[in-house]
Amino acid sequence: MPINALVTGGGGFLGRTIVEQLLARGDRVTVFSRGHYPDVEQAGAKLIQGDLVDSKSIREACAGSDLVFHVAAKAGLWGSWESFYQPNVTGTQYVIDACIQQGVPKLVYTSSPSVIFDNHPHRGVDESYPYPDTYESFYAHTKAIGEQLVLEANSPGLLTTTLRPHIIWGPRDTQIIPRLVARAQAGKLVQVGDGSNKVGMCYVDDAARAHLQAAEALSPDSPVAGSTYFITHEEPVILWDFVNDLLARLDVPPVKRQISLPLARALGGVLEWGFRTFKLDGEPRLTRFLASELAIDHYYDIGRAKRDFGFSPQVSIEEGLARTVEYFKKEM
Repeated sequence: MPINALVTGGGGFLGRTIVEQLLARGDRVTVFSRGHYPDVEQAGAKLIQGDLVDSKSIREACAGSDLVFHVAAKAGLWGSWESFYQPNVTGTQYVIDACIQQGVPKLVYTSSPSVIFDNHPHRGVDESYPYPDTYESFYAHTKAIGEQLVLEANSPGLLTTTLRPHIIWGPRDTQIIPRLVARAQAGKLVQVGDGSNKVGMCYVDDAARAHLQAAEALSPDSPVAGSTYFITHEEPVILWDFVNDLLARLDVPPVKRQISLPLARALGGVLEWGFRTFKLDGEPRLTRFLASELAIDHYYDIGRAKRDFGFSPQVSIEEGLARTVEYFKKEM
């Protein structure tokens, strides 16, 4: 039976894929987004423009929804605490409040494994791994607070769950792949560490599918209610081998320069200090958080998602690369 689903951030990379999968199975979809996306409307979704920090707008958008996917967030490596806190924490609380006020029974929140990143290698860790005491990223910190708010809101009246897809990639990516390619083409992409670190990744179609599967399994007697889940491919990739393979397929020169993690973190710290002290525009090319992410193992156990709602990645790394390269060759 079709449902009424609201997707915040439904015009973005992951959100749009969730919208498409909902529409494909016959659901009625409303997108809540700051931007205007005519192609989303043409696909069959209703579009409501608004801001997460406007409680009235999000409350009105939630009216009549059977399910809310809260995907929208401020991502990125740089910005003020307030610029991350308002959308990622205040906005998430507004979504929770709106769901309760409008009688929405289910809320699925898109989180990130960065909420537990503590500068130590993560090798197949599961959801029992604790939040760190301190954070080097405002994004990671505010997403962690948002995740906890959603989990604490779980109740018979509002069933909630949170998903942590890691390094979402694929066609239409507007962040990771375009930045990698641009820096490589400019000769500014530098390998951090010895190049052997492994990371877990998640193709965008699989990340979206996991959201729909978790929502379907979300019921009062299900372990999904009040739980969080890592979402990745079955096996991690060697990060810098993957990067160079992708660049080669796109006819972009490979990464040739290398820097040690300690030096990269030191440089990142200096750049962070300089940008904050002198209030520079833009963002530093490197931060301590980014340096660690580029050099340390971080991959996760998806056993809980497989057990609780049957998640299983459907798109292999090779197939995902083929689709992604085909898309970006047309865009470049």
